Amino acid sequence: MILQSDALTNLSNKQRNLFLGIFLDLVGMLTYLVPVFGELADTIWAPLAAFMLSYMYKGSIGKVGGIIEFLEEILPFSDFIPTFTLTWIYTYVIKSQEDNNLKELQ
Repeated sequence: MILQSDALTNLSNKQRNLFLGIFLDLVGMLTYLVPVFGELADTIWAPLAAFMLSYMYKGSIGKVGGIIEFLEEILPFSDFIPTFTLTWIYTYVIKSQEDNNLKELQ
């Protein structure tokens, strides 16, 4: 029963991170709507987005993702990169496949 509860919690975190990540990527892209104001808004959004990404994903994935998110938001014309969604794909698709492959080898 405990394993089933952990699996449900993990699934709900996985879904929450996906939907929240897509939403936050869209918020980051909204700055394209207002050309001059958008780049100014990025100076405020960049540290907030970096903090949120590092909070959503613990450990080195969150730290590296937060740095990449900050750079992506602060650099001009790079807001189109969906860093939150790419971090989700890395965490829940690529890394979980690598973890499963390692378990099979043991």
